[in-house]
Amino acid sequence: MKEIRAIIRPNKLPKLRTVLREMPGFPGMTVSKVEGFGAPSEHTPHNIKEELTDYSAKVRIEIVAPDEKVDDIVRRIISVACTGQTGDGLVWVVPIDRAVFINKTTIGSPQG
Repeated sequence: MKEIRAIIRPNKLPKLRTVLREMPGFPGMTVSKVEGFGAPSEHTPHNIKEELTDYSAKVRIEIVAPDEKVDDIVRRIISVACTGQTGDGLVWVVPIDRAVFINKTTIGSPQG
């Protein structure tokens, strides 16, 4: 299993959600609002107000998926998120040693 993490523009989330839900066996995702900035930047904040507001709103997506689904999910994220502009986002994949879905079938399970 792998965890796919992505940072994308918020306006791309509705389309991405649709594209991923169309995928057979899509496992679901977690979405969080985040802020950040890319590096390097030519612009250096000159005061505390500018320092505190020098971030752009983004969305972080986390998906735990079987290995055989990872490439397809990553391709779909990139195809939806890419505008060709700086700041479109980032996608990365992290290995997972173990994941257990929490539901009534995991209660009392030695593996859960």
